[in-house]
This record gives sequence, structure tokens and C-alpha cells, in this order.
Amino acid sequence: MEKTANLYTLSLASGRAWIVAAAFTVGNIALPQLCHLLPQGGLVLLPIYFFTLVAAYKYGLWVGLATAVFSPVVNHLMFGMPGAAALLPILIKSVALALAAAYAARWAGKVSFIAVVGAVLAYQIAGTGAEWALEGGTFAAAAQDLSLGLPGIALQVFGGWFVLRALQRV
Repeated sequence: MEKTANLYTLSLASGRAWIVAAAFTVGNIALPQLCHLLPQGGLVLLPIYFFTLVAAYKYGLWVGLATAVFSPVVNHLMFGMPGAAALLPILIKSVALALAAAYAARWAGKVSFIAVVGAVLAYQIAGTGAEWALEGGTFAAAAQDLSLGLPGIALQVFGGWFVLRALQRV
């Protein structure tokens, strides 16, 4: 018997949506702080995106977008990370992830490993393209997440899927 997932589309007019978005934003603030204890932990593990994936997949586009925008901005204001130069590309990638994860959840209608993989690949491709356009430079610099961040991409896919599976009945 396959478990069905409770996937939601919360409106930002709902107080519950703001509470959920705030909780996931706190997660996106705490996880990077832990990862930055490791050398190049942020670059390798890509922690700022983890809870955005879960928020958008589980609670819909609006909660995902709120988490995607507030997480890097609050992290930047509180800790200076991401740095000012990296803030716009990270915001673009975060928003792309929220869009991709919300779409993937709606498409799959359940917690699906393939849908999570698709969401992560979609935001990485869109984000790399946007970063390349912003950089006006080399593709290699824009594709840093795809090379250095492979452990983080794996963490998002497997960890995100695992957390979403754990939250299925919630």
C-alpha cells in the first residue's frame, strides 16, 4: 500500500502560510550556519536551498517563494552570508527552486523521487543560465554549483525526498 501525501497550496493571506514560511526560513538560516563550520561548507553543501525545496513542494508556491526570498535576505542581513555579490544569483536560484518544486509537486500529486530530482535539476539549470548571464563571463564560474556543489545537490535530492516522505501525513 502506497502512502499518499498531504500536499498543500497555502495562500499568503493565511496566517498558517506565514508561520510555515517562517519555520522553513529559520531552517534555511540554521542549516547554513552549521554547514559553514566546515571548510567551504556553503559552496559544497548548498544549504540555503534545502528548506525552500521542502516548503515549496509540501506547502505550495507562495510558501516556497516566501521562504526562497526571506532565507537569503535574512541570512545576509544577520550574518553577511551570502555576500552582497552572491545575493542576487542566490535569490534567483532560490526563486527558481520554489517554482520548480511547487510545479513538480503539482505534476506528481504525491511525494515522488523523480519529481524531486526534476525540481532540483530544473533550478540548477535555470540558475546556472541566469548566473552565467549575470556574470557576463565564463560558464565555468556560473556552473560552480554543478561542480563543487554535487554533494549539496545530492543532499537536496535524497535529503529533501526523505524529509518530504517523513512529512507525508502532516
